[in-house]
Amino acid sequence: MQFDFGKNWIAFSRRALTPEKVELARRDFARLFKGIELKGKSFLDIGFGQGLSLLLAREAGADVFGNDINPKCSEALAVTASVLKTSAKAPLVIGSILEDQTMASLLEQNNGHGFDIVHSWGVLHHTGDMKTAIRNAASLVVDNGYLILAIYNRHITGPIWRFIKWLFCKSPRFIQVTFIGILYPVIVFAKFAVTRKNPFHQMRGMDFFFNVVDWVGGYPYEYAGKDEIIELLSLYGYTIEGFFAAQVPTGCNEFIFKKSDTKRIPANAAPIG
Repeated sequence: MQFDFGKNWIAFSRRALTPEKVELARRDFARLFKGIELKGKSFLDIGFGQGLSLLLAREAGADVFGNDINPKCSEALAVTASVLKTSAKAPLVIGSILEDQTMASLLEQNNGHGFDIVHSWGVLHHTGDMKTAIRNAASLVVDNGYLILAIYNRHITGPIWRFIKWLFCKSPRFIQVTFIGILYPVIVFAKFAVTRKNPFHQMRGMDFFFNVVDWVGGYPYEYAGKDEIIELLSLYGYTIEGFFAAQVPTGCNEFIFKKSDTKRIPANAAPIG
């Protein structure tokens, strides 16, 4: 059972994505990739969703590749590209990052080589096997390349939210609408109470309503603390180069890792931990 992220992304791109939101996304993309050369580099976006990061990476001069488990994301990418007035054409692999065939297809798209930059924002914790997903993503990065991740932060309310998300995905449409109607004002108040900022101001060009739908329905759902992710990636030969803490306790921590040239991750290696 999995939330239909593709459907939500299509609705976002059609109804909420504006040139102003694109500019906000461009600003936050530049912040995340500050000091990392993109021009001429191979850039893989795992879970490209609506395609903003993939298209902004290409705008910065990268050779882009995309992967998503949901085929509807290809349509969302096309809509996003129309807002940016650019082409949606890019090598895409539709399939789970947990599957060997997907991994092989991604490497084939890049002539059998790994990628200079692998980016996966808010995705790998929705695969149903986060540690394996992180291992697989990490194995696709070339030596001295970068792995950029955003992972939900561990919080005491995590098990409660996991149940809510599971129940949402199991429920009929009218119950899902009721869920959103009840939780929307709760999330508005909670975000304001924690940040003391306008809850409708979103990072990365996102929209508050569609983020609420994504959050309430986002199942499977896993999470990890900052130190857990750093420790896990260190075992795969990565060092932490940058970190941005989640704005709210249950939000996404952003990690910038660099891979050394001394550690190899076999394609069939078991996940650590």
